[in-house]
Amino acid sequence: MTFDLPPLPWNPDALEPHISATTIKLHHGKHHRGYLTKLEKAIGQTPKARQDLETIVRTSSNGVFNNAAQAWNHAFYWKSLQPNAPAEPPRGELRAAIETGFGTVESFRTKLREAAIGHFGSGWAWLVADRGGRLSVSTTHDADTPIAHDQIPLLTIDVWEHAYYLDYQNERDRYVQAAIDHLLNWDFAAENLRGATTAERQTAQSR
Repeated sequence: MTFDLPPLPWNPDALEPHISATTIKLHHGKHHRGYLTKLEKAIGQTPKARQDLETIVRTSSNGVFNNAAQAWNHAFYWKSLQPNAPAEPPRGELRAAIETGFGTVESFRTKLREAAIGHFGSGWAWLVADRGGRLSVSTTHDADTPIAHDQIPLLTIDVWEHAYYLDYQNERDRYVQAAIDHLLNWDFAAENLRGATTAERQTAQSR
């Protein structure tokens, strides 16, 4: 199977001034593409070549897992961002779930910021839901991903250095704050939450 590089959901300069077009072009065109190229080489003509990316993530280990998961995480990351996003989610199911899980939206923002800034080394900060729609903030190291742990990701912030170093150098905190204040795609998160709660209802009805 050939894994195509998914297109960005916006133009490379759309996230400026918070993330530059130079960073996006390098991140998407080199890093993301590189994981897909390495994955194709690793699986060759094995049975995994007939599987989709998410299935490979869920059923693999070592180098195959790392490249498949990084490719999946990056595709999810692009969708987690949008230009000129509001700082807070609008009223609705997602906001209600955030307030239930964290007390207030500001408490959630603080927890996500602390998780992303405080994560040691390379990895990802996530807003995730369990199968019942209960929310939490988590981080994963390197290529690890919530879908390998039966969690449902709603949003992510990439905290590998290649995501921010050209723009912010070693100041990860400024990059994270900019993402939380200006770039999080609440509509995407709400769509993922609806998927989680719909799946739970269907499971409950089948019991």
